[in-house]
Amino acid sequence: MPQIFLNYRTDDEEATATLVDRELSRVFGNENVFRASKSIGPGSRFPQELLTAVRRSHVLLAVIGPRWLTAGGSGGRSPLEDESDWTRREIREAFETGAVVIPLLVGGVKRLAVEDLPAEIKDLADCQYRRLNHRNAEADLTRLADDLVKLSPELAASAESNGYRSPATASDDEQGEEAGASGGARVRAKVIKHRQRGGIGNLNGDFSGSFVSEPQGPVHTGSGHLYQAPEQRFGPYTSSENGGPSPVTDPHGDEDEQR
Repeated sequence: MPQIFLNYRTDDEEATATLVDRELSRVFGNENVFRASKSIGPGSRFPQELLTAVRRSHVLLAVIGPRWLTAGGSGGRSPLEDESDWTRREIREAFETGAVVIPLLVGGVKRLAVEDLPAEIKDLADCQYRRLNHRNAEADLTRLADDLVKLSPELAASAESNGYRSPATASDDEQGEEAGASGGARVRAKVIKHRQRGGIGNLNGDFSGSFVSEPQGPVHTGSGHLYQAPEQRFGPYTSSENGGPSPVTDPHGDEDEQR
């Protein structure tokens, strides 16, 4: 049985419901997303199929557009005022069976108010919603899929079996693989301001290797150890017995004693 039930009003956002169905079916599998016009086969008993599906679903997504409260109503009344309205009945069944109900607001539709809803589904106004803008549909649907993955272990398992990885997870994995391939840790620095006497400016971006700040003596940065030699003072050179130069160091002693 499906894990996600798409609730929508035919005269309101049927096309949007089809779009959501297509994306979520790609992530979780076609059999895990119920949409009436897709999932109910010819000759099936429509009421029984609908109620059975919603009662066995983990999540009900209520796709709500600008005509959701008014489409199809007679005499200026909201269709929700009719107890036989299927949109109302499906949401009521979801609440009664303990499913997670998520309002999916399309475009600039305002959040539902308690006074706009029948008492039996008034909790819909308090449910945390998600928004779907068609100009940003890809990102909004990705966020919705990620929310559903976190919501239920069953949905997470279905997404994993279909090879789904959220863009954020995929990006983190790729960065980790890049760092591993380089043979060492790779550091990302946004801006590093460092005092230095050589004056190469601020460092930013990716960098690796050794960075030596204000060395006080000779520095060796090859493959061996890093040495900082003490400062030495040399006197004049004299000729040694073998003819080579021999430095005379300043002993810093008492000049009278050295004479």
